[in-house]
Amino acid sequence: MRRSDNVPSRWRRGPAGIAVAALALLMAACSGAAGTGGATTSGHSSSGHSGGTSAGTGGKGTAAVTITPANGARNANPSDGITVTASSGTLKNVTVHTAGDAVPGTLSPDGKTWHSQWALGVSQAYTVTATASGTSSGTVTATSAFRTLTPGQTFRTQIFEGYQQTYGVGIPIILTFSQPITNKAAVERALQLTTSNPVVGAWYWDGNQTLNFRPRDYWPAGTTVSLAAHLNGVQGGPGLYGYHTLTQTFDIGPSLIAIANTATHRTQIYYNGKLRYNWPISSGKPGDATPNGSYLTIEKGNPVQMTGPGYSLSVPWSVRFTFSGDYYHDAYWSVGQQGFQNVSHGCVNLSPADAETYYKLAVPGDPITVVNSPKAGKWDNGWTEWFLGWPQYVQGSALHEAVQAGPTGSTFVSPSTLAASTASAPLGTSPAGNAAAG
Repeated sequence: MRRSDNVPSRWRRGPAGIAVAALALLMAACSGAAGTGGATTSGHSSSGHSGGTSAGTGGKGTAAVTITPANGARNANPSDGITVTASSGTLKNVTVHTAGDAVPGTLSPDGKTWHSQWALGVSQAYTVTATASGTSSGTVTATSAFRTLTPGQTFRTQIFEGYQQTYGVGIPIILTFSQPITNKAAVERALQLTTSNPVVGAWYWDGNQTLNFRPRDYWPAGTTVSLAAHLNGVQGGPGLYGYHTLTQTFDIGPSLIAIANTATHRTQIYYNGKLRYNWPISSGKPGDATPNGSYLTIEKGNPVQMTGPGYSLSVPWSVRFTFSGDYYHDAYWSVGQQGFQNVSHGCVNLSPADAETYYKLAVPGDPITVVNSPKAGKWDNGWTEWFLGWPQYVQGSALHEAVQAGPTGSTFVSPSTLAASTASAPLGTSPAGNAAAG
């Protein structure tokens, strides 16, 4: 049986119908600092977003400090951030005061340059105070007070995953943008992941308004994932800027993996790496074959109204895995064929007891792999992230880099520097070429 409804287009850009999409605004008075304090000397004023504010003479052994954007700037480009330079001497302290997001930064190993880590907020006032000391003089302090530009166009970002909700080990992080993004690399660089277990993965652009993150192999069960998308002030395209910081935290539940074999008419259900069930099934009949591929559970309903040529039934214990309407579901009418013959319209038919058991275990993002079907799977008919092998997936990143995430955050790395994966299919990762016709 198959549900033949019109799938909402938003499901292909992050299906908000499964869990509440979260949009978090981080707005608090804050400051960021590096080093120790010092005396105060004000610099000169200028307008615009180029140039800098300077203090000190820069003579031999004398400290000299330059701050960019300059004091008095009214339309500073937020995507440029803040740069503080000691042309002689070394920086001892940099403090940024703002009513917006905190402004962390990094001091260079030689103590000469400090730069903010993320873009600045749009339409936001900042005051930067920097102190440097020379080799034969005291300290000198420069201050720059400026304001970032107010963009003519902004984009907002939504995440599919709900706050502290639980998802399966295959779930991608799904971000959707309200406007097409052309400066994709800048958006990727603004994304920080923190995971309770070490994870290697990559970002992947599906068009210009959807960005997904998938781990190289399935998420470790029990992982807590936190995203901080520092998109406020990021230039996503000409004249187009983000205007908020998006944060979200969610959990990965136990590993629940289903393998449906259309040739043997059975499905294996693995729970936390161990075979828990081996059930008889009936999959799609000739002409309506269930397509091969490594899919993910999308939603579930008890019951779901399924309609098609010659039928309209309220079907209990239904777990969806394609947008076109393929489910694992209770098929009390085909129990006699289950284990022997494929008679469905494309779904995977289960007995009432087996369907109820699977339904109660399933959450969005649990992997379902269909094998030995004469029909190939179709990209984007469901969450098809796992149709792609790891090298293909990395190429979908604008940076063409992998992400290493862990309890202290994430960094971009060259895929060639990564240790080889030790995960094996189908329990640790998806099988290679899984969407091809059998």
